[in-house]
Parts: sequence; structure tokens; C-alpha cells
Amino acid sequence: MVLVAVAAALAAACLFAGAAVLQQLASRRTVAREPDRLTGYLPVVRVVTKLLHEPLWLLGWGVNLLGFLVQAGALHLGSVALVQPVLTTQLLFALSFTALVTHRSPSGRDWLAVAALCAGVVVFLSVRGGAPLGNGGSRGSVLGVLTVAAVAVLATVVLARGREPVAHAAVLGVGAGICFAVSAVLMTLTTADLLERGVAATATDWPGYALAVSTALGLLLGQQAYAVGSLPVAVAAMAVTNPVVSYVLGILAFDVAVPGGWGAGAAVLASGLLLAAGATGLASSPTITHDAAQRPAQLAALRPCEDCG
Repeated sequence: MVLVAVAAALAAACLFAGAAVLQQLASRRTVAREPDRLTGYLPVVRVVTKLLHEPLWLLGWGVNLLGFLVQAGALHLGSVALVQPVLTTQLLFALSFTALVTHRSPSGRDWLAVAALCAGVVVFLSVRGGAPLGNGGSRGSVLGVLTVAAVAVLATVVLARGREPVAHAAVLGVGAGICFAVSAVLMTLTTADLLERGVAATATDWPGYALAVSTALGLLLGQQAYAVGSLPVAVAAMAVTNPVVSYVLGILAFDVAVPGGWGAGAAVLASGLLLAAGATGLASSPTITHDAAQRPAQLAALRPCEDCG
């Protein structure tokens, strides 16, 4: 079951990376036509209707939806703490896809970052008790952590306003990562409802609706990060935040035990450092920052206006 869950998580990561590339291209194209409207706390809301008429964005949305379905299958087979760290590998796929789009081959430094990323996942999965398969969770505990997560997401929206494009993308990427981590928790509860209680019971239970809200908000924050900043910065922020928050949520709301012993703790810490180093290295990759460098005028135009509300 563990290998199948990991394989499904890798497939979901590939789909999410492909969707990110498609939606970033569509978002950039849309906001470039109306940069004067991109002011305020979450300005991409003002061009959502435009995005809904972009075939490329709709294709990306469809690929993203397929990724969520595959992720749901992975979460049914494995725990939140197992699946979410594997999704960090979407940066690896993003590097490859963006290289195809920009016709720029990844450098040796890029592949070193990829090696660090993959090593971090392997180390994490090798820790005994680091990624158990238990999925039982307390509804009361879940509601508590959801409240804290909602406050954290609101804080990222406020902090992002008025910042330069790269910082704007990074902060909102963190917010989107929190939303997707919450979605993973809610997806686990919703999938269990569907399989154990049926469609009718699931339709009258709150996790499914909370899942829709958290996923929609995560997608919205992601679109804002893609439009104003660069794809690598946004994806890196999401890819690092998602597994870290997922692991914390797993400890607080699910039957995920903190690995015991100094050896296990050191291994988990090492895996976290490797994941962070890999994500940071890919975020600064010339291969996937080339697109942003080609559009300095557009990035300057998208800089949030301090005097606009």
C-alpha cells in the first residue's frame, strides 16, 4: 500500500506541475492586458472572469482537478504525513516542463537541487514512524486546526499587499500551501465519508464543503502568485509549506505520532533541510526564472500600488 500511495502522489505532483505551468502562462497573458486593475489585497479576483474564458487556463484547471482526484486516491491509501511530502517533487516536474516551454536546458546546479529534493523525500519515508498509515482523526481537533490555518492564510493575504513581485509571490505561495495542506486533511475525511457512509451522508456533512472552500482559496492565491511573481518562487513556497503544514496537522488532528528517539528526530530534521534546500535551489534556477527575466516591464507594471485600495 505504501508504494502505491507514493506512486499516486508522484503522479499527482506531475499533474499539479503541469497545471501550474499552463495556468501561469494564461494568468500572465490575462493580467498583462489589464495591469491597472491589479491593485488591492487580492487583485486577481478582478480578472477571474477573464481567466474563465481563457482556454489555456481552463485546460490547466482540468489538469489540476485530475491531480486532486489522484491525490485523493493517494490519501485514501496513505496518510497525510506520507502523501504530502512526496508532492514536493512537483518542483522537479515544474523544472522539466518549464525547460520545454522556454527551450532552456537545466543546469548542473538545477539537478543538484533536484537530487537534494528527492533525497529529502527518501530520508523522510525511511524514518520508522515518520509517515504512518493511520488516518483516524478527531473532528473537534480538525476544526481547531482549521481555525488556526484560516487566520494564518488571512495573514499572508495582508502581508503580501504592497510587496515587490517576488516577495508577493512567495508570501501568497505560503498561503496557498497552507490551503492545500488543509485540503489534504479535509480530502481524507471526505473520502472516508464517501466510502463508508455513501454520497447522501457526505452531502450533508461539513468536510466536503470546507474542502471546496479551502481548495478554491488555494487556487485563487496560487493564481495571484503566478500572475504577479514567478512560477518557481510560487511553486517552491507552496511545495515547502504544504508538507510542513500537513505534517503538523497530522500530528495535531490525526493519529500521526512524533518519531521517537534522537536518531529519528535528526532524520526528520535532515529531510526537512534537504527539502528546503532543494526547493530553494530550484526556485532560483535560471531555467525557470528566464520567463520572468524576459518581462521586466510587465513585472514592474504589476507592482502593487501603495495608494490604491
